Parts: sequence; C-alpha cells; structure tokens
Amino acid sequence: MELDGALGAVGEFGRSQRRLAAFLVLLQVYVACQSMLIVLVGAVPQYHINQEEIPASRDELAKHTQFTDNFTSIVTEWYLIKQEAYKVSLVSSLFFAGLLIGNIAFGPLSDKLGRKPVYLSGLFFDVIFGYAAAFAPSYEIFAMSRFIVGIMNGGMSLVSFVLTQEYVGKSFWSFTGSLTNLTFAVGIAVYALLGYYIRQWRYLAFVSNCPGIFFFLLSLLLPESPRWLYSQGNTIEAERVLQYLALGNGKERLTIKLKPCAGTMKTDESAPNVLSLVKHPVLRWRTVILMYIWYVCSLVYYGLTLNAGELGGNLYLNVALYGLVEVPAFPLCMFFIEKPWSGRRKTMTSFLIFAGFACIITMLLPENAGLFFSPTSLALCGKMTVSAAFNIVYIYTSELYPTVLR
Repeated sequence: MELDGALGAVGEFGRSQRRLAAFLVLLQVYVACQSMLIVLVGAVPQYHINQEEIPASRDELAKHTQFTDNFTSIVTEWYLIKQEAYKVSLVSSLFFAGLLIGNIAFGPLSDKLGRKPVYLSGLFFDVIFGYAAAFAPSYEIFAMSRFIVGIMNGGMSLVSFVLTQEYVGKSFWSFTGSLTNLTFAVGIAVYALLGYYIRQWRYLAFVSNCPGIFFFLLSLLLPESPRWLYSQGNTIEAERVLQYLALGNGKERLTIKLKPCAGTMKTDESAPNVLSLVKHPVLRWRTVILMYIWYVCSLVYYGLTLNAGELGGNLYLNVALYGLVEVPAFPLCMFFIEKPWSGRRKTMTSFLIFAGFACIITMLLPENAGLFFSPTSLALCGKMTVSAAFNIVYIYTSELYPTVLR
C-alpha cells in the first residue's frame, strides 16, 4: 500500500501520534524563550549619569552611571548605553542572521541525512551555546553565542515542525501546525513570567535554557519520520516506524506492507535539491511568492514582538501581552482555513491586509487617542493578525511541496 493509505490504517492521529506531536509542540516553549531572550536580557533600565559631559570610555561611564530599576541585563553589566547602545540591537540582529542561516542550511541537511539526526544535533548545540551565552564573560562571547544559538534554534525548530507534520496524517496538518504556533505564543508569555520572578539576567538565561536538556534526552526516543524514510526508498524502516505507531494506537495485529516509493525508482534522474525549487515553472513562482510572504510575516511579527520592551508601562506585562494576544488567532485560523469558501489562500490574504492596515494606522494615531484606538491597541491587533497569517503560511507551505522538498 502507499504511505498515506498505511497511515490511514495505522491511524492518522492515534495515541502514538498524539504523544509525539504533544512532545514536539511543547518544545516550542523552549524555542520561544530562546528567540525572545534579548527582549528582557537586553532591556534598558532607567539610569542617571551624574555629570553633564558623557564619559568617552566604558570605565568612566561605569563610574558615573547609576541604574535605578530592579533588574539587571547585558546593558547594566557592560554599560551598553549612549554610544554603546547599538550593541544590544546588534546582538538581536546576529541572532536573526543565525536564524536565516539555520533555516537555509538545516532543510537540505534534513532531506539528506534524515529529520531526527539533524534535529537532535541542532537541539544539542542550541543547549550548549545557550549556556555559553548565560555564562559569557564578555559582550563579544555573548554576541557570538547568540549568533550560534540563532543558527541552531532556527534550523532545529524548522525540522521539528516538519517532523511533527510527518508523524500524522495530512488531514491533521492544519491542526498540529496551528498548535505548534499557538504553543510558541504561550512560550513568550511563559518567558515573561520567568523574567518577572528572575530579575538577574544570567540566572534568567540559565533557567530559560534548562528545559532544552529535558527535551534533548527525551528526543533520543523519537522515531524517524516515516515519510522521509519512504521518500528515500527505505521502505523496511518506514514499515517498522508505522508498525511502532500501530502498536501505540492499539492495533497489534496490523501488518504494514508498503509499495516501493515511485520517486526512488527513477534512477535516471538526479536527486531533488534546492535547485528543484526553481527548475519547474510552477514551483519557481510558488517559491518566489512564498519567500516574500515569509519575509513580510517575519519582519512584522518579530518587529512587533521585539518592540514590546520599548513600550511604556510594565515591561513584563507588555511581553506577556504580545504573546497572549496571538492565542485568539489560532481558533480563527482553524475555523476559516477549513471552510471551502475561504481556504488557506483567501484567509491568509485577508489577515495580511488587516495586519498591514493596523500597522499603518498605528503610525498616524496620536498617543492620547484613547484605550481602544491607541497605537498600542492597534499594534496588538496587528500582532494578532500577522501571527494568524504566519500560522497559515507554515501550514500552507508544508502542503504545497512534496516530501523531498518540504
């Protein structure tokens, strides 16, 4: 039988898949803590310089600067204020540059070497360099550690998302995809809660990184993706994984026998790679459009999220709100994307338009426009709708490409 037929016989979302999906979905709490670390670890407290002329050297700046808030950050440790203030943004930029590299590199690696080994390697080094950042003796080591964490965090989370989707049947992809992104949003709120109780930045970075050890050890027990095994022509291993899932779903007597994968039988064609995205006209335009949508979603989503530390009021409440405001977006996604009159494309387009208008109007409103029409309220609405669009593009992209390119 074909793989999709075998998954239907095993159970598209049985007990085994629910356990595996729940574990990988919960991993997003750790991913969120690492992604948003700089929002609190790089927060700028109120400070006072007790002389009119700004000191030129860091040592002189340290002597004449008093921080008045009750938390520490890399700003208070290395006096990243005035002419040194750009270094906080630089760390954030380095992390997202690493994220870009990780997303580009880990996809082809997981297609070639397998989902599980690439995911485990990324998670292992994510944890190692997460601790390196927490104990960094200097700004330079901290910045480099965050760059490497960005590479590992971005690549590992991408592969874990694909692995989650490939454990379950296609009819549950939208559900597991939405649940993954919902948990990331909850993870932002969890990180804000940790920051509220842990005001020392090194302790906060350490505690935020600790769940990675738990996830890594348990991840050693995960099976390889049956879809990847099947796409590589390894039908025997794919059958073993499917048999394991069947046993967990209470179907002990089920015997799985897969047909050879059609793609692996064509020995005269080269193996699919990144160039396959541009060789075929349909995939070429699809890829260009999706790349732009991913760029827009990432820019707006992370731009608004990282800006939470710049808003007035309680820092920790702002960060939590920027996470929790995403929660209503996911039930909306699940409702609209499954309706025949809306679907993925129309729903994503609508959410992107609404997010764009919300962000544009935010620039035009005065600060005293009222509670419901204030720039902050509209920014939160923009965050909710762009996160909804982001959620859909995750699901939509995984559905538009075959397993060997996903």
